[in-house]
Amino acid sequence: MRGERNMKKIFTLIAIVGLALNSFAQNVEWEEKNFPDKKAFKEAKRHYEDGNDNYKMAMAMQDQDLATFSKEYGYLPNGIGELNGAGLGGGMEQFQLALDEYLIAYKFNPNSATLNYRLGVCYYNKPSQKIMGLAYLESAAKLNPQVDPMLNYFLGRLYHLSSRWDEAITAYRSYQATLNVDPAKNKMKISDMNRKIGECINGKEYVKTPQRVFIDNLGATVNSADPEYTPIITADESVMIFTSRRSTTTDGAKDQDNQWKEDLYRTEFVNGKWTMPVNMGKPVNSDEHDATAGISPDGQRLYVYRPTKNGDIYESVLKGNVWSEPERMNKNINSDGHESSVSMSYDGKKLYFISDKKEEGAIGHRDIWYSTLDEKGKWGKSVNMGPGMNTIYGEEGVFVHPDGKTIYFSSQGHKTMGGYDIFKVVFENGKWSEPINLGYPINGPDDDVFFVISASGKHGYYASNKSDGQGEKDIYKITFLGPEKPLAISNEDNLLAGRTQPVKQVQAQQTVEIKTAQITLLKGTITDINTKKPLGATIELVDNTRNEVIATFTANSATGKYLVSLPSGRNYGIAVKMDGYLFHSENFDIAASANYQEVTKDVEMKPIVVGSTIVLKNVFFDYNKATLKPESFIELDRVVKLMNENPSMRIELSGHTDNRGTEEYNQKLSEDRAKSCVDYLISKGIKADRLEYKGYGESQPIDSRNNEEGWANNRRTEFKIIGK
Repeated sequence: MRGERNMKKIFTLIAIVGLALNSFAQNVEWEEKNFPDKKAFKEAKRHYEDGNDNYKMAMAMQDQDLATFSKEYGYLPNGIGELNGAGLGGGMEQFQLALDEYLIAYKFNPNSATLNYRLGVCYYNKPSQKIMGLAYLESAAKLNPQVDPMLNYFLGRLYHLSSRWDEAITAYRSYQATLNVDPAKNKMKISDMNRKIGECINGKEYVKTPQRVFIDNLGATVNSADPEYTPIITADESVMIFTSRRSTTTDGAKDQDNQWKEDLYRTEFVNGKWTMPVNMGKPVNSDEHDATAGISPDGQRLYVYRPTKNGDIYESVLKGNVWSEPERMNKNINSDGHESSVSMSYDGKKLYFISDKKEEGAIGHRDIWYSTLDEKGKWGKSVNMGPGMNTIYGEEGVFVHPDGKTIYFSSQGHKTMGGYDIFKVVFENGKWSEPINLGYPINGPDDDVFFVISASGKHGYYASNKSDGQGEKDIYKITFLGPEKPLAISNEDNLLAGRTQPVKQVQAQQTVEIKTAQITLLKGTITDINTKKPLGATIELVDNTRNEVIATFTANSATGKYLVSLPSGRNYGIAVKMDGYLFHSENFDIAASANYQEVTKDVEMKPIVVGSTIVLKNVFFDYNKATLKPESFIELDRVVKLMNENPSMRIELSGHTDNRGTEEYNQKLSEDRAKSCVDYLISKGIKADRLEYKGYGESQPIDSRNNEEGWANNRRTEFKIIGK
């Protein structure tokens, strides 16, 4: 009761004492003589002193962590977030306890320079509420500019984070001036100030030339009052999985920071909008923290971050409609350090990931590494991506675009405007390009990390803490608009300053094309031609020019759906295979200049029975000749394998032409081509009495006889089972 009465007195004094003090804006020390109500003063000062105890403890813990970090990595970190990433970051709980006590004391004495300063520092160390500290720091500076040697440092940081570039530079330089008294002792801090001043200069430059983008909150369906972050998407943008700390967490428990534990949630893009997210449940989520780390382009492999040891990556595989128990990845991916995000190449043969491992080749605090899949299907020894991409500072959030040549990542060490900025590099002329900052407003003065982009290149996704958000962090969609459409103004009506008459003719030029990624997404459903039952068939991707298998994928066994990424600039052979069925082949010869397209190809698999036929779409001949091109060999080798697996099978290979040329010429050409295929099979050990060849010329068209596309489809080699 006594405490309640005293608290009431504190609140009633706000209007009297607080307003009086504010009117003079003078620093009021915590001395009894400055306050008329002695009991209320004692109660408020008790909260102030309790806050001081927690504040000093938090600062001591943070100073120790800063010393550990700077000794290990050779530079000073940017706040709690980076310390946490290094397995440090102590003092957060103490800062919160101090803040709670200080806010009570502040209601009694809002004109204490020390209290305002420490309130500002406490807020600065709350990742989601940093900017709230600025007003307190500004008050502290007005009340007593000498309140603490670090005042201008924290003012600079919060002006910086508020994009108040010039004010930040002024504050940083004021703080730097105090360091120059002993430059040898303060060498690292002086370097840190130079770095931050450079970031502000970069920020001013980027803001002058903003990128043409829309940045839209995904809305209340996806986002909530709780944090959402690290979104990952399938290549076709049909599925998104993200991390959230919601009350629907798997074990229903909160962590020591009083927030719900992290879990993975899944949403689908249906009829032009995202569906209500669903907790992925066990086994993907556990009773501890689980977070998104990456997903394969086809959405069949999911990578989960779990805080085991210092932080490891686990892999889960989609088997039908069920995700497998996540398994810890091998020692070439996980280490004694901290691994956070991964991204798989379009062919599934390389895995790029972030780690602070101290192995050979390590460059900075956190680096981008990659591992290659070996012949046994295991991830091999990791390789550092090198100094062109990695810096002595931190890299994070690596994402490999399905085009096979573009990598997006966040970095503190390239030309940023503060914290982590998002960059991209492109593999050209045998090497990776210089990192390119994605610019403002995609990047800002705070950390911008875990960016992903659709295969089309038109949409990106990331999490941000913006004023229009649903909660602490929300997921946003970035729509890239391309270069601005120029205006053409007639010579007669030049636009002059101060002109009072309207311009007569202002004509827009042709619409500027939005440059999309150079990739084709092939997707569809694989079913049994008779039963229509979905099949989990194998999809083999072949580079016909090199005559080699690039990658192998598997359709979902429950739905039969598949998704394959085909970067432009190759002649691809596609073979769909399943035990008990004839293989199905497709050919995609994609020009290097071809922009993004989606091709839907549903495949109906034919059982191995007499009368079944397929078109061998990857059998090629020299122009107007019957000579097989080398690109045909992998396709014909599949026929060899099929016949060896079915030793009693007899087949007919038939040749077909388009309707150009004489019937006699086409008949002979088709027969000669069919014979060339049979001769190849015989050379591979298939007995001649199991093979027949026929030429049908132009007599059996399957498409138009009046255009290029139809002629191309009519020119074909067919395979038919005639005995089994």
